[in-house]
Amino acid sequence: MPFACAASSLNIYCIMKQHPTGPERSDSWLNRRRFLSHTGTAALALSLASPSRVVCGENRKQVTLGLIGCGGRGKWIADLFNKHGGYRIAAVADYFPDQADAAGNRFQVPENRRYTGLNGYKQLLEAKPDAVAIESPPFFHPEQAAAAVSAGCHVYLAKPVAVDVPGSLSVEQSGIRAGKNKLVFLVDFQTRTQPLLKDFAARIAQGEIGRIASAEAAYQTGPVGEGVDRARRADPNNPELRLRAWVTDRALSGDIITEQNIHAIDLACWMLNAAPLKAWGRGGKCRDFVGNCWDNFSLIFEYPEGVHLTFSSKQVGFGFEDIMCRVYGTLGTVDAHYFGKVTFKSKEDFAAGDVGDVYRSGAESNIATFHDSIMTGNFTNLTVATSVRSNLASILGRTAAYRQEIVTWDSIVNHAEPLVADLTGLKA
Repeated sequence: MPFACAASSLNIYCIMKQHPTGPERSDSWLNRRRFLSHTGTAALALSLASPSRVVCGENRKQVTLGLIGCGGRGKWIADLFNKHGGYRIAAVADYFPDQADAAGNRFQVPENRRYTGLNGYKQLLEAKPDAVAIESPPFFHPEQAAAAVSAGCHVYLAKPVAVDVPGSLSVEQSGIRAGKNKLVFLVDFQTRTQPLLKDFAARIAQGEIGRIASAEAAYQTGPVGEGVDRARRADPNNPELRLRAWVTDRALSGDIITEQNIHAIDLACWMLNAAPLKAWGRGGKCRDFVGNCWDNFSLIFEYPEGVHLTFSSKQVGFGFEDIMCRVYGTLGTVDAHYFGKVTFKSKEDFAAGDVGDVYRSGAESNIATFHDSIMTGNFTNLTVATSVRSNLASILGRTAAYRQEIVTWDSIVNHAEPLVADLTGLKA
């Protein structure tokens, strides 16, 4: 039988409802994350306008979009927004002028709509776009999302939503506030758009694999951030080089378990339709990086009704790569992956298929849903609660590994320990 959510003090509830392409792709699909380490077409004569005043091809109304965060992922996803046809990229913001200019040139954004520095996003919001896509380092997500909602903007937010519990709770409240203010707030997890995986999650919830006995999840990849780490070594204490190497900085990224491994943890929370009650485990750092992020975690999460999930991740070495969650029941098994073949096997049924290019297709689906929700006035914002739940699950695992002791969900939520990034020396 499917089981209920873990109880918590949060307004987080259970709901059932990569392999990249493009210039960053190589023979290894894992470039979906590695290209972050190298981040160091309509004319815009029209002024920013509300979606009700501008119409583009196929009678779709156009949404003016501000891009916050112009690194590799930011430019890549902005290109998908552009290709959708229902958006006009009208402003960009990034701490670094070279990144803002690269995105501005690529999407024909006027120079006076390219904002830089830590507060550049505030200037972007003052230009009053209809919506923003937030693709900045995760440490900044809660503050930027809250400011966007206050400015009356629809929000498209990259995962992870935050690096700590206070940030996660802030994003939860921003999502609720957005709904009350008739604003769309969507978090961009790609796997949740995939039809086969949706079907598998529903089958588990309906009890088709029987009582869940156990589960396992993993995110295995090679080194991430080698390029920015090499650049930082020239001047390890340079604050701007540290910001460029945010993916190797614990406070800026949330460590690999929150910044990257969350894809597998989100898949597990989705398939199990629950939040974990507690976790314990270990982890560490093998690679010789200047940054303080770990590169491996091994954990056990305890879910309701005595279900245990084993979790492992690595961001070091070569030879094996996967993002997966496997759920074992008394009547069957679900084998779910971010890429490649997935299967549902029970005594009564069998289903299998290839999820394809979830990295791109999932983002495209979310971009389309974001536009449709804005146009139709759908402000339910259902992705927020599940995304916050997965974010907190990753923080639970991270905390247990750091402390090397059993840590409960309620204890991390009640304590709400912050991660504080060192922004000294950075330009406002």
